Amino acid sequence: MLFVLGVGPIVFASAGVAVTPPPLQTPPPPHPAAIARTIASLQVEGAQRLEAETVLSYTKLRVGQAFSNETLDQAIKDLYASDLFADVSISGAETGAIVLRVRENPIINRVLFEGNKRLKEEKISKEVKLAPRQIFTRTAVRQDVARIVELYRRQGRFAAVIEPKMVSLDQNRVDLVFEISEGPKSQVRQINILGNTVFPDSKLREQMATKAARLKTMLSSNTSYDQDRLAYDQQKLRQFYLTEGYADFKVISAVAELTPDKKDFIITYVVEEGKRYKFGDVTVDSDIRDFDNKRVAANLNINKGEWYNAKRVESAVDSLSAAAGALGYAFADVNPDFQRDKDTLTMGINFHIAEAKRTFVERIDINGNTQTQDKIIRREIRLAEGDAFSNFQVKRSQDRINSLGYFQDKFEIKQTEGSAPDRVVLTADLQEKSTGELSLSAGYSSLEKFIIQASITQRNFRGKGQELRASVSYSTYSKSVELGFTEPYLFNTNIALGGDIFRRDYRSYNTIGDSTTTTYKQVSTGFQIRAGLPLNEYWTASARYGLTYEQVSLDQATYYTNGTCDVALAGSYLCDAIGNRWTSSIGYSFIFDSLNNRLHPTKGSRLSISQDFAGVGGDTRYLRSTIVAAKYWGLGSGFVLNAQAEGGHIMGIGQDVRLTDRFFLGDPQLRGFDVRGVGPRVIRQYYDTSTVPATLTAASNNTSEALGGDTYYRGRLELELPLGAGMREMGLRPSIYADIGAVFGGVKTPTLADSCAAAIIAGVACTTSTRQYTNSSGALLYLDSSGNTTTTNTGTPYTYALSAYRESYAGNSPKPRVSIGIGVNWNSPFGPLRIDLAKALLKQSGDDTKLLTFNVGGQF
Repeated sequence: MLFVLGVGPIVFASAGVAVTPPPLQTPPPPHPAAIARTIASLQVEGAQRLEAETVLSYTKLRVGQAFSNETLDQAIKDLYASDLFADVSISGAETGAIVLRVRENPIINRVLFEGNKRLKEEKISKEVKLAPRQIFTRTAVRQDVARIVELYRRQGRFAAVIEPKMVSLDQNRVDLVFEISEGPKSQVRQINILGNTVFPDSKLREQMATKAARLKTMLSSNTSYDQDRLAYDQQKLRQFYLTEGYADFKVISAVAELTPDKKDFIITYVVEEGKRYKFGDVTVDSDIRDFDNKRVAANLNINKGEWYNAKRVESAVDSLSAAAGALGYAFADVNPDFQRDKDTLTMGINFHIAEAKRTFVERIDINGNTQTQDKIIRREIRLAEGDAFSNFQVKRSQDRINSLGYFQDKFEIKQTEGSAPDRVVLTADLQEKSTGELSLSAGYSSLEKFIIQASITQRNFRGKGQELRASVSYSTYSKSVELGFTEPYLFNTNIALGGDIFRRDYRSYNTIGDSTTTTYKQVSTGFQIRAGLPLNEYWTASARYGLTYEQVSLDQATYYTNGTCDVALAGSYLCDAIGNRWTSSIGYSFIFDSLNNRLHPTKGSRLSISQDFAGVGGDTRYLRSTIVAAKYWGLGSGFVLNAQAEGGHIMGIGQDVRLTDRFFLGDPQLRGFDVRGVGPRVIRQYYDTSTVPATLTAASNNTSEALGGDTYYRGRLELELPLGAGMREMGLRPSIYADIGAVFGGVKTPTLADSCAAAIIAGVACTTSTRQYTNSSGALLYLDSSGNTTTTNTGTPYTYALSAYRESYAGNSPKPRVSIGIGVNWNSPFGPLRIDLAKALLKQSGDDTKLLTFNVGGQF
């Protein structure tokens, strides 16, 4: 059948038969405009918590008001827009008796999270806006779901699925449950770089913070995808190329594609390297008076013909700003003007310094110090209100405040424009940290049994910058108690005053096989008073006075004969040391200190020259001299190189230097060696006299006693290594180092009793002035020098009343001991922890080595 549409009559043609259509019907006339209706009454049904007036207030419906269907539709929209209702309907439009039927949204009873293992509930709840006693709405739920998803994405979990569920309760309440499927952590599977021809992909990937997931990066936190890190990596690539001379380098695109399983990302960079440039002419053009442009330009470390390096340009801008700041211009504007020549591939630079007014300090604001008093901080600031601005003095002030150790690291003094262009406001925004240190350590060894050490230090006592410290230690062979106090500014003057009182009980011992024997006991009780006065910004002079009562004793049953110390038993070094003595000493020090931070320096140096004279009364006479030097270099990228050197000498005045006053060296000063493990020591080797001739017993039966020396030197070279952001957040600071040192001198020759060892071996008589030796029958084996009878060993084994021995001295050599090692400082949850693993490369006979040491403490 054929249908034809036209403007005239419609004709139907079928099988040649003509059909006449019916006449067209005229459409009915349009209805006249509806007559306006009026609201006769308003009623609200279904409201439970809300009053009817409150429900009506969200609409424009009022009794006596004309309404239409559009008016009613808008009322429904307004009620839904209030987020108070789950369902709304209107009836009674025909009669004007309007009835609003509503079903209120439920009230949230609880918000619960299920399935979250990688993120704690506390962290998720901070992102969720819905909370108990709030009104439940689907819009708010969708927004919270989006927030939780974004939180997981920031953790690298792009496959996370959040499904909200509602559990209905009575009284129109609900529990809102977010069921969380965290999914695997989305890692970076591959990093592709397109367009690079100069540098290989591996070299460019080294510059990026993001790393592809591999076995060697399994412990890294940078293998997960992070959009912010992607932008950071683009900047890192740009910086790398700019430091290599490629001034036209561009990152054309950076795309991160999520694999279909949502487990991994593939990142693709498209780069354009461009040509490599060299520095052209470098000039300085300054509008500031007294600014020597040529001299400053010559010191910018930029030379014509060298490869272009953007870091050098940044350093030059900082150097010029600092030079202007040193002249008192706080807001000098340094603008580098680049003249790029694409034909010669050179980059000329003109550093223009705009005219500026000399700046004066208008005000110094200090914020954030809740415990530390203002004056403690202000006395470290080298500028005052009204002074001419000096960038050098601002930097020095920062270093001095950082050196206090009261505030978080990387503190900076900000500079803002004051009430006039030639005024500057200095602002110190501080963040205080714990200044109390609590160090607790405990251990057990077969030698000393339980070992307990504790110390407490408050470096900012009462917020006045005072230092208060106390320590106690206990073990089988060592006990001590010490108290100290320092006032850095006595009566608000630039004079430091401090003092210490102490009691130390030390027992030295020998080890023979698995047994130990105490050699001497040393009990020291005393105090020291010290004062310091700065000579200028970097030099300080200090003086001190100390008084110590020292008691050194030996076990009489072991080392005495007829009521006196027996040299044959104890050795002359111990017999000379016993007795009670007063040591009254005065001393002084000159100290140079330019460290940027005394607690963790990264730049600067320190030098200390000291002498102590004992003999202001008392029983001891000596002069001790020491010198200590240290230098720190910040090498960039977190590397810090530290070189230290020190040495000392002690000289007896009218008497020999006693054992207890000598220098000792070992752990922790010389890592890789045990405590007092370096330097002169006496070794006693015992003979087995059951055979003829007598033979030396096993080396495990030897005894060894550190004697110390009257001269020492020590050096250290240490490089602190940077770590990734994650490791830095854990407080890890590893380093590699090499230590060198020695202690020597002041050791006497062997005692006369030692000369009998050869006679014992040979089986003949020996005359000694030290002691008479008898055999098991009581017959004299050795006679003193006044006797005229000798008895020889005729070959029969004898049992001696006193074990025969041979004494020898080892380690008394200035030859260097050298060790290398690796250590790490860790701000652990238990407090600061230091672990060292060191290997002794060079040592001398008698030295005691030690591979591993550690120490732990805490802060409060």
